[in-house]
Amino acid sequence: MIKAGVTGWPIEQSKSPIIHGHWLEQHGIDGSYTKVGFAPEDFESGVRGLIDDGWAGLNVTSPHKLPALAMADEVTDRAAAIGAANTLTFTDGKIHADNTDGEGFINNVMQGAPNWNAGAGPALVLGAGGAARAILSALIEAGVPEIILVNRTRAKAEELANIFGRTVVVGDWADAEAASAAVSTVVNTTALGMLGKAPLVFDCGGLQRDALVTDIVYNPLETQLLADARARGCATVDGLGMLLHQAVPGFERWFGVRPHVDTVLRDKVLAEL
Repeated sequence: MIKAGVTGWPIEQSKSPIIHGHWLEQHGIDGSYTKVGFAPEDFESGVRGLIDDGWAGLNVTSPHKLPALAMADEVTDRAAAIGAANTLTFTDGKIHADNTDGEGFINNVMQGAPNWNAGAGPALVLGAGGAARAILSALIEAGVPEIILVNRTRAKAEELANIFGRTVVVGDWADAEAASAAVSTVVNTTALGMLGKAPLVFDCGGLQRDALVTDIVYNPLETQLLADARARGCATVDGLGMLLHQAVPGFERWFGVRPHVDTVLRDKVLAEL
């Protein structure tokens, strides 16, 4: 049996076992995918124990993404650029680290808005946390010509701009709505608007009607930002697909089959939200 799973602290909230369990059943694979909770001080020893037990790999979530990168023997270019790992593969006792969040983001956008053209104009990215790093990297790779990055703490945005280069231009959080009038893509990478969090206050009235607006929040599935953008006439993509698509590369590496994200899987995960 091929064994893989997901680790974080806490980990009870993870939907990853639903995703991978669906694919294991769909493809008739003799495998397992389970939640493994490691406290931060036990993370490295815990991972080493799974390697000794013959596991194929792990998905990694907060707060272990930076330590996962640090302990890896091999690191992909995109994980190095993002500065964090969310997917570990174990081969011959060695740890291979990758970050599939950006790939998940782009593939979600392409599935939800197939007419989206990355090169059509600038993008506005809200937030400068860990998710923003992956999304900035993905947008640049996709060919977005300029990214306006705004964060409530400007210094954090400037830090990312220094990492990702001249494509990223830092703006003030207070000026985000004004900046949105000139962009083709808007991405919320913050937790604002999530169930139980503070709302995201953002006026979509100035958006171009052919702009794409996407939100990494998926609970609620349609955030206020997406509802307002849709009312404006913009294309919108919810955040659930990013969670689903980022899981694809890891499953393929561990279980040898490239799975597909479909409505059946979306419905299974939605039923658990």
